[in-house]
Amino acid sequence: MIDLSTAAPPSFAELFAAHHLSMVRLAGLLGADDPEDIAQEAFARLHARWSRLRDDGAAVAYVRSIVCNLTRNRLRHLRLVRLRPLEPPPAAPSGEHAVIVAERHQELLAAVDRLPRRQREALVLRYWLDLSEREIADAMGVSPGSVKTHTSRGMSALARTLREES
Repeated sequence: MIDLSTAAPPSFAELFAAHHLSMVRLAGLLGADDPEDIAQEAFARLHARWSRLRDDGAAVAYVRSIVCNLTRNRLRHLRLVRLRPLEPPPAAPSGEHAVIVAERHQELLAAVDRLPRRQREALVLRYWLDLSEREIADAMGVSPGSVKTHTSRGMSALARTLREES
């Protein structure tokens, strides 16, 4: 007869080897869609608290209760997720579309670069920095009327240049 009072408590590795499969089965029987993951997580949580266990015999009961709680939480989560259907992802532009857009941007930037300096400044400050006419006038050191003139002439020149290149 073996004297259990002198037997050393099982190590974590021994406990894992002896009970892992039964915990996977338990999670599966409780309805988990991922019983291996549930059991693994339960043993990871047990390991984190291993040094604080007061009773070595309570480790199996503790990991069993973790498996039950994790499975219950997982099923609750899945039930909520299934209530809200996923929206389909937005349609992604094709590679060809991206190339065309990049090419158009290059054409636009080249056309802006060919504008006279004042027109270019007025358009960049207005449409890239989204400044008001007053702010543009202050930045350029001109009157708001001049800003309107430079902006209008710049837009006309851009439209003409881009129409010609198309």
